[in-house]
Amino acid sequence: MQFHHHGYVSGDPRVQPAAGVGINRPEELPDEMDVLIVGSGPAGMLAAAQLSQFPDITTRIIERRDSRLVIGQADGIQARSVETFQAFGFAEEIIAEAYRITEMCFWRPDPENPQNIVRSGRALDDPTGISEFPHLIVNQARVLDYFARVMANSPTRMKPDYGYEFVDLEVDDDAEYPVTVTLRRTAGPDEGAERIVKAKYVVGCDGARSKVRQSIGSTLAGDAANHAWGVMDVLANTDFPDIRTKCAIQSSNGGSILHIPREGGHLFRMYVDLGEVAEDDNGAVRQTSIEEIIDKANAILHPYTLDVRNVAWHSVYEVGHRLTDRFDDVLPEQIGKRTPRVFITGDACHTHSAKAGQGMNVSMQDGFNIAWKLGHVLDGRAPESLLATYSAERQVVAKNLIDFDKEWSTLMAKKPEEFENPSDLEDFYVRTAEFPAGFMTEYTPSMLVGEARHQDLATGFTIGKRFKSAPVLRVCDTNPVQLGHQAKADGRWRIYVFADAAEAGTPSPTTELAEWLQNAPESPLAAQPADGDGDAWFDVKVIYQQDHTGIDLGAVPAVFKPQVGPFKLNDLTKVYGTDPAADIFEQRGLDRGGVVVVVRPDQYVANVLPLTATAELGEFFAPLLPARQAQH
Repeated sequence: MQFHHHGYVSGDPRVQPAAGVGINRPEELPDEMDVLIVGSGPAGMLAAAQLSQFPDITTRIIERRDSRLVIGQADGIQARSVETFQAFGFAEEIIAEAYRITEMCFWRPDPENPQNIVRSGRALDDPTGISEFPHLIVNQARVLDYFARVMANSPTRMKPDYGYEFVDLEVDDDAEYPVTVTLRRTAGPDEGAERIVKAKYVVGCDGARSKVRQSIGSTLAGDAANHAWGVMDVLANTDFPDIRTKCAIQSSNGGSILHIPREGGHLFRMYVDLGEVAEDDNGAVRQTSIEEIIDKANAILHPYTLDVRNVAWHSVYEVGHRLTDRFDDVLPEQIGKRTPRVFITGDACHTHSAKAGQGMNVSMQDGFNIAWKLGHVLDGRAPESLLATYSAERQVVAKNLIDFDKEWSTLMAKKPEEFENPSDLEDFYVRTAEFPAGFMTEYTPSMLVGEARHQDLATGFTIGKRFKSAPVLRVCDTNPVQLGHQAKADGRWRIYVFADAAEAGTPSPTTELAEWLQNAPESPLAAQPADGDGDAWFDVKVIYQQDHTGIDLGAVPAVFKPQVGPFKLNDLTKVYGTDPAADIFEQRGLDRGGVVVVVRPDQYVANVLPLTATAELGEFFAPLLPARQAQH
């Protein structure tokens, strides 16, 4: 954590000074704003937390509830999401209070006595070490609380506007605030009153019954639901031995259970198979009582018993897989002719079962993806055309999620005798581990993702996939750190310079690249505001092949020690050496001749280039930096 560069801070350094629109921020929802976010679920709150880091952008997030969420339906947190929490500054805290999944147990009918279930296998949750972060279970409401704190501590002092529901919107591309939104009060003395506000952009994070989606004429299409599950969060006594371990449980004739322990040491969740839903059911299965769900669970668990003492929450849902044709308000015939003004995220544009633990996680990445792009467009560091990449990138991810979830939920609903091999469910879980961990997303070439011409220089940083951290040693204070953890969700691009073998400051491709970055008019850094910090838009780090004792900090080029704050203090924290015990060059397949790895503000690798490819680096950023073009 860095602070004091604006002067001495005696209080909590996580509370940033109010700035821009955060100074005297109005309590009441204003008539006009840059971004209106509809819905304070995971996608909405992450998007708001990201936009709250842009001091001069007015963002408001509305919620039809009259206060914070008390208990959330989602609870599974992928390692990829924990990486994201690290960027927002609360990974360590949420890990401490969450349940951590390290293994999954599989139970099947006893071959000797099929009326009973027996443990048939175990699988490590992350056998290949795909992330240094764990797979967690924690109440969605707590995730939202943490994002609310990020917003409150941000320069913009953002907080949700509770008690407003979205009614409708209209778009006039020629207006200064093109989106006119009708809202209705759901709480307070003026409950029922309607209100008109105007925004430059609207982000719909308002769930599967999204009115924002309806307002732009988009529809969810896909498979009809045909299988029902009862889900319950309960406190209970039981003789089932794996009650504090994640389990997939299959019985001979009673169906299946997906069992997930919850945070706190006592609470757990069970998804209980309620069977096929008749075509003429008309929603009757949703009236299944909690008593029926508990009885069903006991039948599946035989010979073990479940004595439920308290029910925190329960529901019944039918598995349906649906996807919208587009994630914004640009019609197919308008592509390339207008830029989007309205976006939808999360359940508003993709629905699926809860059993793969994907919904909240993928929704948050939707919010991360659109929020930094809106921030860059609204503060003038990128053209509006950037916004078209949101739907293009995230729709593919949602389609892959639905395909995966169809297979997983189908397997979970199968009867034991329908499997060719008794270990099929366990094998699928192990084989597909990268997907539920959140790491299969791979964006294809676009204005934001380069072609893989030089991928062989950094085989462990796949272009289009998330930047996978590795240990390094920070030179200035000799501390061992994770390189990826030094990147915050502050809207900046990252340029990682993995140096050639020469010593710091001596003539080498690394030194020549540093000179170009610092002084060339074609350098992306030339686009930064002249009156801002030296790393206002770009966080440039260097990782030398020597360990920290072999690096002379005074000889390191100035671009890796930018001046920050009103006192123009040198930031010495961007210079790293290799950890001899865990060489990042070896761990991530980095060429010893040196390589540049460009990473987007949402942590995805955008390009891999040789140290000498300054022209390619400049050309990659040129379309993203109209401010620089205007200077020449």
